[in-house]
Amino acid sequence: MKVVVAGQGYVGLPLAVRAAEVGHCVTGYDVDPHRVARLAAAESYVEDVPSSRLRAVLDAGTYTATTDPAMLAGFDIAVITVPTPLHDGVPDLTYIEACARTLGSHLRPGAAVVLESTTYPGTTEEVLLPILEETSGFKAGADFPAGFSPERIAPGNKRFSFDGTPKLVSGIDAASLHVIKDFYDGIFQTTVPVSGPKVAEMAKLIENTFRLVNISLVNELATLAKPLGVNVWEAIDAAATKPFGFMRFTPGPGAGGHCLPVDPLFLSWKIKQELGLPFRFVELADDVNRHMPDYVVQRLADALNERGTPVRGARVLLLGLTYKINATDLRESPSARVAELLADLGADVRAADPNIPDGDRAQLALPLVDATAEEITASDAVVLLMDHARFDLTAIEKHARYVLDCRNRLSGPNVETL
Repeated sequence: MKVVVAGQGYVGLPLAVRAAEVGHCVTGYDVDPHRVARLAAAESYVEDVPSSRLRAVLDAGTYTATTDPAMLAGFDIAVITVPTPLHDGVPDLTYIEACARTLGSHLRPGAAVVLESTTYPGTTEEVLLPILEETSGFKAGADFPAGFSPERIAPGNKRFSFDGTPKLVSGIDAASLHVIKDFYDGIFQTTVPVSGPKVAEMAKLIENTFRLVNISLVNELATLAKPLGVNVWEAIDAAATKPFGFMRFTPGPGAGGHCLPVDPLFLSWKIKQELGLPFRFVELADDVNRHMPDYVVQRLADALNERGTPVRGARVLLLGLTYKINATDLRESPSARVAELLADLGADVRAADPNIPDGDRAQLALPLVDATAEEITASDAVVLLMDHARFDLTAIEKHARYVLDCRNRLSGPNVETL
């Protein structure tokens, strides 16, 4: 089967490679020529897709990367995995719309289109299908199957594999669901059909809203437990001994990535547009999460002042810039805001993160150094933002004059936890 995966980022590339591995003829379409050039050279920029896997499907001829829309002609199924950013609280669906026009010009009767990009309930039927129908001249359902199947990518997750994570699938009608489920059945170990695209779209937002709300809850608890004289980490560990009715979440400098800071606000926006009501839990959780970097910086400033060192001119080393442990992804990472706030206060800020690929280092707005004993010793303060396995925690404890540990991984007289 000829498969098009439109969008070759963190969602699209793993799907495209896996589909090629199980025997489909896959075209990975992307509008970024630099990205496509890297793919054609078997250079993967997605940590869950080793370059060796990419090379294997390229050599087998089952995967091709392209920026040429003409290469999409004749597809049997197309999957849309393009970005859906949020601008000033408003969902930006321009990538989906542009992709729908491109695919619509190559759509033929019987070919299926599936949306995987995270978005608000109703997008598939209210935005995607009208564009496909207008561009192609065909009628969804009657002429071509369509549906929504949310991505569940977890970069760097070694416990749950891409194809081992249950896959939600939906169609605009029973025939569409059959076609879409059959396709994903050949890629994933388990598929879970639901009644329609709106349910699948809502389910994805529920998953990420659940995480954001709980992370924001423990983050706010962290800001309140210290003045109460309570070790919030010990209290969370104690609560987690309950074998039912509790799920362990831990504090940090804020939730980042392409999902948590963005996806729940899609639902909040839709509810406000359709119902004229606020989604209060999401709005409060978003507010708490966005202000965690402010709290980290205030804690650091207070600690430096207690040691007779003003923030202005202080040398501060930030450890871990990615939004997730052992990952390479910098998107929406709270570390960027921590660095910005410290720089605004006049601190001499530098950072260490061994996980950041060389190609992404140029986008950083602060000096990137190695976490050597000399660098740690020379710093007035060290902030552990992300506890990557490649950091030598013992060396940090030994050489740092002061550490603000946002991950509860260090101990010693000069260490404070968030």
